[in-house]
Amino acid sequence: MHDLLTFSDHLRLIDERSTAFRAAVAAAPSLDMPVPTHPGRTLFDLVQHVGVGRRKSAAIVAAGPADAPPEKSAWEDGTGAPREREALLAWWTESVERLTSALREAGPDRGCWTWWGDSQSPQTSGAWARRQVAEIAVHTYDVQLTMGNPEPLPDEVALDGFDDCQFTLCSTDVAWPHEPAVVEYYATEGRS
Repeated sequence: MHDLLTFSDHLRLIDERSTAFRAAVAAAPSLDMPVPTHPGRTLFDLVQHVGVGRRKSAAIVAAGPADAPPEKSAWEDGTGAPREREALLAWWTESVERLTSALREAGPDRGCWTWWGDSQSPQTSGAWARRQVAEIAVHTYDVQLTMGNPEPLPDEVALDGFDDCQFTLCSTDVAWPHEPAVVEYYATEGRS
């Protein structure tokens, strides 16, 4: 795996993208708005999905080396995200704080369970941090698109996300549910 960014960079970008996510959700006229990139999901549904994902990732990192992810009770209390906007935003902030605290405590090299198994990405907390940047960045874009004002991904996020996609998502031994395809990439600007 070729790291474009450091662990510290990933933590910084998790914070930046999470702040942008929160701001977009706070500005939404309604949490019931449909998310065009997630048919059947509302903005509330997306916030809950992404928040639970950060909580689950935090529990995985905190658990350390393992053959499977921790039990659901380690990250979910059964109540889900609150429906009221201010409480939902506080819940989102807490979800991200759990994640960043677990990552800081673990550092970049701690072994932990990963769903990407035998790929070129390591099974470490540092690789989880990298995945989180891509996840939060893409879902921030989803929220911004829902609001009608999507912002481009920051270059460093896009470049690192591309690298992560190639060496984590596309090279894992996890069954891929899509038909095989050949993809060609061309850089039109910046590094390639």
